[in-house]
Amino acid sequence: MLELRPTCEHCNIALPPNATEARICSYECTFCSTCVETILENVCPNCGGGFVPRPIRPAKNLKGDNFLGQDPASIKVKHRPVDVEAHALFAAGIKHIPPEKR
Repeated sequence: MLELRPTCEHCNIALPPNATEARICSYECTFCSTCVETILENVCPNCGGGFVPRPIRPAKNLKGDNFLGQDPASIKVKHRPVDVEAHALFAAGIKHIPPEKR
């Protein structure tokens, strides 16, 4: 199950469980949509993969105890600001390749 990390790893903006601007890669690296679009250029600085919108876990028990009350979001912050210049060099060679072909 996804951790639902509480903040953007780069800018540290809050990304609560219902945040529609949260983006994750396949390793659950978590960034806000602004950082993904303007700084990271859809290239994860940790793995080189792309990003997708993070799913939203139901806040209420709609079926089978599959909700935030049973499986709460993580409170562990992973604030790892990206070295923008180093990332630009890294992303330059792969950002034009669709994530599914990287």
